[in-house]
Amino acid sequence: MGLQVLLYWPNIIGYFRIGLVFAAWAAHETPATFVFLYSIFIALDGVDGWLARRLGQCSRFGAWLDVVVDNLGRGLLWSLLFKWSWLVSAVEWCVFVCNHSVRGDQWKNSFISSPRLIQAIMANGFRTLLGTWVVSGLHCLPLWLYGYQTGLLSHWLHLPPWIQALGALLLAAGRLLALSAELWCIWTHIEHLTEDEPEDKRE
Repeated sequence: MGLQVLLYWPNIIGYFRIGLVFAAWAAHETPATFVFLYSIFIALDGVDGWLARRLGQCSRFGAWLDVVVDNLGRGLLWSLLFKWSWLVSAVEWCVFVCNHSVRGDQWKNSFISSPRLIQAIMANGFRTLLGTWVVSGLHCLPLWLYGYQTGLLSHWLHLPPWIQALGALLLAAGRLLALSAELWCIWTHIEHLTEDEPEDKRE
């Protein structure tokens, strides 16, 4: 295959998503434009995986690129929200390193010996009700908070305060479930590193 993998259609979508990230960043002071661009960015996250399976264009590079682009976009959005939001991005990048250095491109299917909650979250590559909730928390919580901070939820969508609060709680719960899986990934990676370390190097 070689470098032709770079031109697989799912990966071209990934490059387009990177462009959307930078376009959204440039428009972040115009909330309506930012949300429009970022929403397309989120929607295309499911398209590239579906297209890869449909066209038989799954690849290690594509699996790597997909997570890199996801983390880049979410890191951008979290950076606009709070001073401490770099912690969220740091955890996500740490999990990326842990998963792809050990589990590789099949990381979504490598949790069969994990606790039941982690297995349920990761089942079928997140394509379950619980997995959808978790992915919604990952992608949509920062976007929902951005809409709240900029007044889009109130002035554009005309959502009453209780719906804004309920939406934030549901998405935050999904994000906390994602955090449980993230912490498990980090912990198992640490265990893997310490088990493989020779005794003489531990001293």
